[in-house]
Amino acid sequence: MNRILKIAAGVSATAALSLSMVACGDGNSTTTTPTLKVWIMGDDGSNFEELVEEFTSSTDIEVDVDAIPWDGVNEKLTTAVASGEGPDVVQIGLSLLPTFVSAGALADVSSEIGEYPNLASSNFLDAAAPMNPAGQVLSVPWIADTRVLFYRTDLLAEQGFTTPPATWAEVKEYAAALAARPGDDTYGYYIPQWDAPLPVQFTWQAGGDVVDADGKITLDTPEFARAVDHYLDFYRDGLVPTASDFDQTLGFISGAAPMLVSGPYLAKAISEQAPELDGKWDVTTMPKDETGTALFAGSNLGVFSKSTNVEASLKLLDYLAQPTTQLRWFEINGELPTAKAALADPTLAADPLVKIYAEQLADAKPLPVIAEWDQAGQEILAALNEIALNGADEDATIATLHEDVAALQQ
Repeated sequence: MNRILKIAAGVSATAALSLSMVACGDGNSTTTTPTLKVWIMGDDGSNFEELVEEFTSSTDIEVDVDAIPWDGVNEKLTTAVASGEGPDVVQIGLSLLPTFVSAGALADVSSEIGEYPNLASSNFLDAAAPMNPAGQVLSVPWIADTRVLFYRTDLLAEQGFTTPPATWAEVKEYAAALAARPGDDTYGYYIPQWDAPLPVQFTWQAGGDVVDADGKITLDTPEFARAVDHYLDFYRDGLVPTASDFDQTLGFISGAAPMLVSGPYLAKAISEQAPELDGKWDVTTMPKDETGTALFAGSNLGVFSKSTNVEASLKLLDYLAQPTTQLRWFEINGELPTAKAALADPTLAADPLVKIYAEQLADAKPLPVIAEWDQAGQEILAALNEIALNGADEDATIATLHEDVAALQQ
């Protein structure tokens, strides 16, 4: 997908680690420098190669980049862990971080990281802090992404709304007015049926969490119940489309669904596909209940647990964490930095959309980094879709959800 912010994806075939010989001095002696194998997700491989040219020229460390498709990540990860033949450095989409951690795919570099000042945790956005298990450093932040509210300013204005909705109650009010417009396929809001983190965000916004103090997934709370009610309320009143193939970009452009929560990548799609809408749409931070907390997404970088080039790998990670490098990546690839100094740079702050993204990133949280989370998130989504789309009994379905999630942790 084309995005301003892309969650990367993909894995290609593994290859054996190699060494390149670099001549030095009078030509009678040589030094050995490693060639680092790097897995980059999605179609960003060529851009990443451009980014690391300066690193190679200054260190003589070659970087061999493989671009990996998302749908092959789990298979490649399993093979690499079993065989020991994987990359030196790997990009990890945050939704897959628990899988990488539980598979033992990432090296703990906590004892070495102090030698690389750009990798100090204080340099990165606060939301990145919970992503490493206590006492370990298994990955470092790389790309920042979050969720914001997209809205059509022109269509809201037609209904008398001159500012975006700032609360849950206002989202519902605006959605009801927008859905009442003439037409059979006219809605007020859009809920992606594939978006597992959305109910979690609503739980955070209700003032709760989906993990308790002991690190256990806990859904039997008043805040989760409130999140479920808010989620389903749009379906109860017919304010959202129910077709599974509804296209959020086209729906937003056509005006069928003029408000939705999405990642900043949607902005690029709108600009490219509908330049005539310039000045007729905008973004704002997440509407609040108790809070306006959003999902912290994006990706990290880690050293593969079987790598024999840990020192060189950390040098590369240190280079990639430099604010100047992260700004260069934004210039090349359009993805936001995780380094606070880069995100605060005037060249980014001047962009009104980036200003909103940065504001939301200051109030964002990652999904739980625990092995059971991916399955639990899918269970939540399946239960809500069963109620919203198929008319399942709400109380019985939610009770079964609690039982199923509890069983995952036994």
